[in-house]
Parts: sequence; structure tokens; C-alpha cells
Amino acid sequence: MKIGVLTGGGDCPGLNSVLYGILLKVISAGHSVIGIEKGWKGFLENKTKNMSNINEFDDLHTIGGTLLYTSRTNPYKNAKKIKNQKEREEAIKKVALEMTKQLNVLDLDSLIAIGGDDTLAVAAAMHKFGNANVIGVPKTIDNDLSHTDYTFGFWSAVQLASNTMDNITTTARSHQRIFVVQVMGRDAGWLTLFSGISAGADIILIPEQPFDFEKDIVEVLKERVSVNRKYHIIACSEGAVPTKESLERDFKTVIPEIIENLPKDDFGNPLLAKLNMSKIIVKELGLRTDLKNYFTQYGAEFDIRDVVLGHTMRAGTPSSFDRILGLRLGIHAANLALKEQYGKMVCLRGEKIDTAPLIEGTQKKLVPDGSDILELRDLIIQVKYKRD
Repeated sequence: MKIGVLTGGGDCPGLNSVLYGILLKVISAGHSVIGIEKGWKGFLENKTKNMSNINEFDDLHTIGGTLLYTSRTNPYKNAKKIKNQKEREEAIKKVALEMTKQLNVLDLDSLIAIGGDDTLAVAAAMHKFGNANVIGVPKTIDNDLSHTDYTFGFWSAVQLASNTMDNITTTARSHQRIFVVQVMGRDAGWLTLFSGISAGADIILIPEQPFDFEKDIVEVLKERVSVNRKYHIIACSEGAVPTKESLERDFKTVIPEIIENLPKDDFGNPLLAKLNMSKIIVKELGLRTDLKNYFTQYGAEFDIRDVVLGHTMRAGTPSSFDRILGLRLGIHAANLALKEQYGKMVCLRGEKIDTAPLIEGTQKKLVPDGSDILELRDLIIQVKYKRD
């Protein structure tokens, strides 16, 4: 058997761990692994490499990033622009069938796609319309894919963000500053919640809960200053946005149309990083003379800075957890390929590696209302300005 593998979307700690798990299992079974470079872009352009010499990849699981490179190419980009739903579905079906034929062009018996909801959605459509021999491995530092408790790369990114906020706290304390730290997370706030709580952030803003600028930021800062708190860390997801009421009432530097008309990527997702909510919050706080006077009244400096963690959260080597999880997911994905069980996604449930239908695995997993992690956030933030 010739089993192809590609990595798509943003890079992520643990990608090479999954690749190594696949290599270990497939090669030990006497079959071949064909790497496809640059994700779906390389798949369409026949960019392949034989990876069947395991000695070339010794301890690959310890290395960050992906040796197969990656891209955000969406083969269905033009089809998804069609407004009529029936015509759009037919156009996607046509592309999916052509994509399925590409497996024969590349002389592959099956394909393992490693990626997030966008990358896996491409594979899911191939299976749905072309009955393609595809298998998915969920990858995203955002941890926002359904049917899996954690995605590999998440805990590495949490630790990186937490470490950075720890370091920023020493500067904030020394200069009595307010730091607004922007954490990755377009639709889901898992990263911001976990890293913010871990690092002791004083305010944590996530996409699932639009914030009220006055209530959730200004009033909290006033409460903190009034109990002699001299520095403040605000952890803000890149996808966090104010409520419509707060946007119209409190904001001077941004209007609703700017948020509504953000440019989009190949998969139609708004590029929220271009909005730079952390910088907007810094600007808005800087315009609040009442807040500045309040700080002065309590002998506190009013110095506000923003820090965008951005791609640093994807950087470096994977944590031990993500190395092991990546290897396990890779081995189980390879097992599915060897057993010719297609249209599935491997996933982590408790301590067990399980499977789910690939089409279902591409659905979003957001922080739910009533989550204990939200309660923990609120309790920690409240106690930070509680009076004796």
C-alpha cells in the first residue's frame, strides 16, 4: 500500500509527532508513506516525496513545525462563492470528484489529512461526494474541533502563552502598567481561558462572550486600583468583540462596519488578527480621562501597552503531552488506513484514542455556557479586587 499524508492550515507543535507515528506504523507493516508538501496546494500540484526510509526521520516527534510544509489552500474557494445553495453544492461536488481522482494521479491507496476544520472539511467533501479513501487527524492550537477532548498542539500553545504572560507580568509590575495581551483564538476562547487563568490574568475576554467595555474592563480596573493593585494583565482572544450596545456606546476608534467588513481568508473566515482588538482596547482606554484621573487619585501610573502573541504561540518544540498525543494519533490514523476504514477522524476521548465520522469532526467546539472553567475564571478575577 502507498499511504499519502499532508499537513494543512497553520503550523502547530506536534505535527511532526503525528507524521512520525504514521511512519512508524506504516513502515513497520511493510508499506510505503508518500509525503505531500504544502497541504492541498501540493496535493493539486503533485508535490510528493517518498518517506519510506525511517532512518531519515529519527526522533522526528521532538521537532516543532512540519517537515512537509503547509498552506491554507482551499480547493473549493470559487465554488463556495456561489450564492445559490443548490448550485454551490453541485460545484463543490464537482471539485471533490476531481480531487478524488487526484489520488489515482498520485498513485495513492489512501490519504491521511492532518489539519483543522478547514483542511478536514476538504477531505470530508472528498469522501462524501467521491467516496475517497481519506482519514483525518484533528489539528489546531485553538482546541475548537468537536469529538476530541483536546487537539494536539493546544497544550504546547497554552504553555507558551502562559509563559509569555508570566514574563510580561514582571514588566507590568515594575512599571505599574496595564498590558493587553492578544491571544490566538478566532472563534473559541479555550487558549485565552487556559493560558489566562494559568498566568493569573486579571481580565479574560473570549469570543463566546461579547464583552461590555465599561463593565468588564473599565469598572474592573477601577475596582482593582481602589484596592491598591498597581498593575494589570488583560488576556484578550483575537476573536473577542464588544457587545453591539457597548460598541455603539463606548467606542470612539472603531465602528461596527469595520468589524463586519474585515477581509477573509481562502476559507471565508474573517481575518480577526487584522482588527487587532488588543490595540483597539489600548486606544480606547487611553482616551478615558476619567479613568486616568481615577488612577492618579489612588497614586497609580496610567500606562497602557498591547502585546500580540501571534505566531509565537505556534513556535518551538511540542510539549511532552503533545508529542505523545501526536504519536498516538498518527499510529491510530495509520491503523485505519491499513484496515481500509475511511471517512473517519481519530480523536482523544479520555485516555483512549477513538474515531468519529470525518464530517462531524469538522464541527466547531466552543466554550459552553456554564463551563466550570468559566466559573473558575470569574472567581479568580473577582477575588483579585475583593476588599477585606
